[in-house]
Amino acid sequence: MTDQSFPIPAGVFAQTVTEVSHYTDRLFRFRMTRPASLRFRSGEFVMIGLPNAERPVFRAYSVASPSWDEELEFYSIKVPGGPLTEHLQKIREGDTVLMRKKPTGTLVLDALLPGRRLWMFSTGTGIAPFASLIRDPETYEKFEEVILTHTCREVSELTYGQELVAATLADPLVGEFAAGRLRLYNTVTREDYPFRGRITDLMASGKAFADLGLPPISPESDRGMICGSMAMLRDTKAALEGFGLEEGSNSAPGTFVVERAFVD
Repeated sequence: MTDQSFPIPAGVFAQTVTEVSHYTDRLFRFRMTRPASLRFRSGEFVMIGLPNAERPVFRAYSVASPSWDEELEFYSIKVPGGPLTEHLQKIREGDTVLMRKKPTGTLVLDALLPGRRLWMFSTGTGIAPFASLIRDPETYEKFEEVILTHTCREVSELTYGQELVAATLADPLVGEFAAGRLRLYNTVTREDYPFRGRITDLMASGKAFADLGLPPISPESDRGMICGSMAMLRDTKAALEGFGLEEGSNSAPGTFVVERAFVD
């Protein structure tokens, strides 16, 4: 349980946890109430913390729910000794989570130039912003095809993404837009699996494109979004630049964007 005896800092929402699901000993997700005044773009992140100290620790978390959802969803790692996650992983339904009031981030559709196919490259909990974007009808208004890649160390860590895509395709609001256009490409690095290896290696060898039946990435038709570890960001950014794509931002849209917020 979180200690709620400390005062709520100014400029912060105090929200109630409505659901918690643990996937592995390293991964969990939770949902909480959404402030009526909160507006965000699918793919953005917020700073969240717990009311367990005079000066709570806040960390960046991508909102995994789409902008139309009545609640907020987050997908998190569990870090032993982590300033926030050590405590956050213990939350239960009814507990309080703090959230600063200003969402931000670069993994938004506005930061990309128009294109035909959108690639979402993620490792681990880096799938969270894409959980928001694949459930947003605007994504399918702007792109004919959406390829979500999710690379994890172990097969059990793919569950969240698999359930997410299945739920999206079955969703009465988004399912009709995503049907036949949303594809999930899972890869695993430490266990046997039909698709094994880092996504950058699989693109470099051409196997990823062969598996998907798609041509190599082209700046004329393809756009990219990247979210994962620091090393993954660096390597995937270099790979996309090798295909001729150029990094964009909110102020200067490009052909791919990178999320640079992290959780410890």
